Amino acid sequence: METSLDKSALAGASASPASPANLAATAQPAKVQRTVYSVLGAISFSHLLNDMIQSLILAIYPMLKDNFSLSFGQIGLITLTYQITASLLQPLVGSYTDKHPKPYSLPVGMGFTLAGLLLMSVAPSFGVLLVAAALVGCGSSVFHPESSRVARMASGGRHGLAQSLFQVGGNAGSSLGPLLAALIVIPHGQRSIAWFSVAALVAIVVLTQIGRWYKQHPAVKKVRSQTGHATLSRNQVMFAMGVLMLLVFSKYFYLASINSYFTFYLIDKFHLPVQAAQVHLFVFLAAVAAGTVIGGPIGDKIGRKYVIWVSILGVAPFTLLLPYANLFWTSVLTVIIGIVLASAFSAILVYAQELIPGKVGMIAGLFFGFAFGMGGIGAAVLGQLADATSITYVYKVCSFLPLIGVLTVFLPDVEGKRAKA
Repeated sequence: METSLDKSALAGASASPASPANLAATAQPAKVQRTVYSVLGAISFSHLLNDMIQSLILAIYPMLKDNFSLSFGQIGLITLTYQITASLLQPLVGSYTDKHPKPYSLPVGMGFTLAGLLLMSVAPSFGVLLVAAALVGCGSSVFHPESSRVARMASGGRHGLAQSLFQVGGNAGSSLGPLLAALIVIPHGQRSIAWFSVAALVAIVVLTQIGRWYKQHPAVKKVRSQTGHATLSRNQVMFAMGVLMLLVFSKYFYLASINSYFTFYLIDKFHLPVQAAQVHLFVFLAAVAAGTVIGGPIGDKIGRKYVIWVSILGVAPFTLLLPYANLFWTSVLTVIIGIVLASAFSAILVYAQELIPGKVGMIAGLFFGFAFGMGGIGAAVLGQLADATSITYVYKVCSFLPLIGVLTVFLPDVEGKRAKA
């Protein structure tokens, strides 16, 4: 497996048949401009495995609650421990590796995840569970900023396409985690968590090959001196970053309402059985995956600011209609919402990376970490709101969130005229 992946990764960066002897060819500037689809495929596959493991942990909370007689407060503490390490460390890791590239940090990060999985499978106490959750979160904090950097390196200038392909792997993995938890972990108990160490080991092998490609890339040898966009002042850059953060807030708070509570909404409003409600949620997640793939290439063609306009503000009419629609139109609207809203993140991330050149890892870590944090906080806040009012009221309130997209008008033009591919 190691040899085949190494060859496929090099094939996209070299015109001649790939082999270990051709590693140096990837460092030639003329070759780097090509989109290296084999590397993008490998990093997307690794993202699938990483996010599958992350979502698996969340899906086994009911089992852990019963096994260790945990309170909801203790369950929340597990989430908090994971979120602190997975979210808050990401921009720090990204900032460090911007200055000191670490090609083999990806397999090392996955090693933390592997250690966390194995520890969780044999954890005898709540305290050990917290340590295991922290290790899994550390693995994620290394993976996301560095793998986003690899995707940009392999993009050949098609940055939006590369980020979309990278992120769709994560979407697929997030949807697989709960399914595999239901099929494997819940029936076989806590020790079966260790079986997923196979996925982590596969990811380590793949990421090691990516690390070899990464090490040969010219970007590793360049000294980054830029700290901001050449034509914008520091205050303009910081203001634009604040606008982007608000856009990410609106997107992930709204997505939290669907991801966490859509099945309850369908059951409460339309009296659907649980299985039917889950099918609707799966269709929405499939639409999100499609939107993730679509948004990046479109941003490469027409400009990322236009994609942000359409994705955030453009989805508002559909979210405003959703709480008042019948079952058929609810199904149609959620598909449209999933596709349109999911197209935003790739565009926002690449726009921010162009806003602050030379800080690819820090920006990726900042936005992935912030997105994760907003998703977690959103789920908690909206759950409290649903308890105090109703699940239908939650969707009425959340329907206004995309209107924050009007702030896109304040984003400067950092792209200029785009060359058509």
